[in-house]
Amino acid sequence: MPHILIVEDEAAIADTLVFALQGEGFETTWLSLGAAALEHQKSTPADLIILDVGLPDISGFETCKNLRRFSDVPVIFLTARDGEIDRIVGLEIGADDYVVKPFSPREVAARVRAILKRVAPAPVPRPAGELGAALFQVDSDRVQINYRGKPLNLTRHEFRLLNCLLEQPERVFSREQLLDALGVASDAGYERSIDSHIKSVRAKLRLVRAEAEPIQTHRGLGYSYSPGHS
Repeated sequence: MPHILIVEDEAAIADTLVFALQGEGFETTWLSLGAAALEHQKSTPADLIILDVGLPDISGFETCKNLRRFSDVPVIFLTARDGEIDRIVGLEIGADDYVVKPFSPREVAARVRAILKRVAPAPVPRPAGELGAALFQVDSDRVQINYRGKPLNLTRHEFRLLNCLLEQPERVFSREQLLDALGVASDAGYERSIDSHIKSVRAKLRLVRAEAEPIQTHRGLGYSYSPGHS
């Protein structure tokens, strides 16, 4: 049974989430502080974290940044703010979804189910190197990509993004198509966050080979993987 960690300092909001999620068959734990959530995730890892942005000790954004240093657990942010900058920042630091208060607890439960389904391991792992890109080896079971024999330290979003490009060399993917590969709705206003993820992936590739440019930019169109530039 999936375990959901709720990090929310308002008891009334936490109670509605606990009730809705337990009604859907999830196991829940409720904490009110970011620091406590980090310690809990280290000792008793949850399958997904619902994280309030406005916590009394450290912000949800800062909590998520610290969390990403040791865990790739899916995160849904709860916030009273609905600014585009806030949403983009949330995605860029590793969130999977962003819910604005007031919200429907049943909608949050539905988003939890969708995210857990999306991040579930594939039933048949693809052997490394199946993509046919000699310089890249993809291990879907471990969520790992090696480049020129060296493992890349990728976030989950970065893994999906690079994997999507590697699967179809030379195909130009639009930002909307790459958002779809990440499991993010293209109408959510996150298109520019793709540019940040691409920039991060490129930086990690250059740590292995400084002159390599395997990810090509097509102005006004999107991005592609070009084996000839690897």
